[in-house]
Amino acid sequence: MVDLIWLIPIFPLCGAILMLLIGRLLPKAAVNAICVGSVTASFLLALGAVLEAHGQPHEVILFQWLPLLKADVGYLLDPLSSVMVLVVTGIGTLIHLYSTGYMAHEGGYYRFFGYMNLFVFFMLQLILANNYALLFVGWEGVGLCSYLLIGFYFHKKSAGDAGKKAFVVNRLGDWGFLVGMLLLWTLTGTVRFTEVPAALHQYGVETTFGTLSLAALCMFIGATGKSAQAPLYVWLPDAMEGPTPVSALIHAATMVTAGVYMIARSSSLFHLTPVTLSIIAGVGAFTAIFAASIGLVQNDIKRVLAYSTVSQLGFMFMALGVGAYWVAIFHLVTHAFFKALLFLCSGSVIHGMHGQQDMRHMGGLKKYMPITHATMLIGSLAIAGIPGLAGFFSKEEILTNAFLTSKSVYAIGLITAMMTAFYMWRLMRMTFYGAERFDHHHVHPHESPWTMYVPLGILAAGSVLVGWWHLSLEHFLAPVFPVHEPEHLEAMTGNILIAVAVSAGLVGMWLATKVEVKGAIAKVLLNKWYVDELYDFLFVNGLCKGGGRFLSEFDRRIVDGGVNGAAWSTRFTSTILMWWDKWIIDGAVRLSSSLVRFSSYPARYLQTGHVQTYALFAVLGVLVMFGIYVTRS
Repeated sequence: MVDLIWLIPIFPLCGAILMLLIGRLLPKAAVNAICVGSVTASFLLALGAVLEAHGQPHEVILFQWLPLLKADVGYLLDPLSSVMVLVVTGIGTLIHLYSTGYMAHEGGYYRFFGYMNLFVFFMLQLILANNYALLFVGWEGVGLCSYLLIGFYFHKKSAGDAGKKAFVVNRLGDWGFLVGMLLLWTLTGTVRFTEVPAALHQYGVETTFGTLSLAALCMFIGATGKSAQAPLYVWLPDAMEGPTPVSALIHAATMVTAGVYMIARSSSLFHLTPVTLSIIAGVGAFTAIFAASIGLVQNDIKRVLAYSTVSQLGFMFMALGVGAYWVAIFHLVTHAFFKALLFLCSGSVIHGMHGQQDMRHMGGLKKYMPITHATMLIGSLAIAGIPGLAGFFSKEEILTNAFLTSKSVYAIGLITAMMTAFYMWRLMRMTFYGAERFDHHHVHPHESPWTMYVPLGILAAGSVLVGWWHLSLEHFLAPVFPVHEPEHLEAMTGNILIAVAVSAGLVGMWLATKVEVKGAIAKVLLNKWYVDELYDFLFVNGLCKGGGRFLSEFDRRIVDGGVNGAAWSTRFTSTILMWWDKWIIDGAVRLSSSLVRFSSYPARYLQTGHVQTYALFAVLGVLVMFGIYVTRS
């Protein structure tokens, strides 16, 4: 099966092509069979290939593509891509199954599944690619599919605007990734993952900011766009305009982790650039606490989870920034399970509440949706870091590594963990507990169908069990990453750190039952620190619209004015020359002609043509000459 890894992305590609070509003609049962079946086939093939490979890297080259960059169309299955391919295909299969129930009564059913299959194809292309150039193809492809799926409800202006916002913001990050990739190629002469680490051996660790650091920083800029880090995080909360399965697949479990995967894949480069790693840790810590603060007061159930996603991605970048690459991937895996679970649970709530997303109009849903409540409780406790659940293990690893590397990053992570527990327990209380705040005459809460709650149960089990994988995951991923040897941590100190982190989570949950953020700070947080307004002022209305108006005026007055001025000067000059020709040249000609005619008048009368007249003039001439002579003498 290892030699057939190129088929893993082909299955969903075939499903996407069928949907976009003939999907309109197919019944829903056929759409379900093709689209869910294609992703399931990819998962089964991936599982078989991973088991057969036993953690050994295996590369399959299909054909030559870009010889200058040493980039072929080829696929690499190593420990890192093995973990990612199982996450993408496994959770992707569950979300596709869930979607058959959630989207059952929506228009454009075949189109939705076509876009979802196309997204899975590009995501698999991204993580299985054996070089940066092919990875970039998948990178751009998932951006395109994100745009299509966020704007799926194209009749809603807000959905269309959100899709365009995601597309534009991601292009900014993609520019950075492309520049970084080309800089890396300039330095190493290759973009193949198996050759880059050896090519980088000639360079030492850059203690100051140099060319390697610049290449790494550019690639990190690409990651900030795709993985929603400050300052390019603003697209992800608005992406909640898309259907809930889209939020679960793209904006929780797969696409937003592409930046984390790319930096982990480039660990041989980042390991040589400690300055860039410090920037990554700082940006990750800031993003984590900043997004968590906004999530404290949000009332839309999906927006709480959206800002939670941004915050948890910040945790992953904190781990990358302190050099704990395997820990970042570990949190990526655990987050994929419990955040996909939380998003799908929120979709189940929305489905049962007939489209209602505002938690202020919920409450008391536990008795109406017992399965949704139980699974969402597991997801909430997992993300809050309660011992025994997946989130506990990965967060502890991140905080421990941060403590050993940067106490300030550790402190920010600890506060963020408390905020996380606060907003998740607030979500649970507003949704499932307390008084019922909905209109019973128009809203009749009910549990979702089996196609929706079965994936919830599987993801809930994963949110409990996958955390225990940390016992072997570090060893499994060790061949992929540079050796990372943090300071030795005494057992007593480690136990204290665990106790502090768990206490922070419990305190956050307790505060959620006692405290409601109000006043000016609540208004600021509810308006997301006015970042969108600031961006609108500086970039949308300022740089884009203002710059557009300036360029329009420049074009109208300078460019067009220059062209029009040249035309006017031509007309003016031609007019002057025309009048010069008419009044001066023609006048001179007419004057000379008149003088000639005037001077010819006497001669015309003297030239009579009669001999006797000429004889008379001769005699008169002789007499005049004779008279002059006599007078002088």
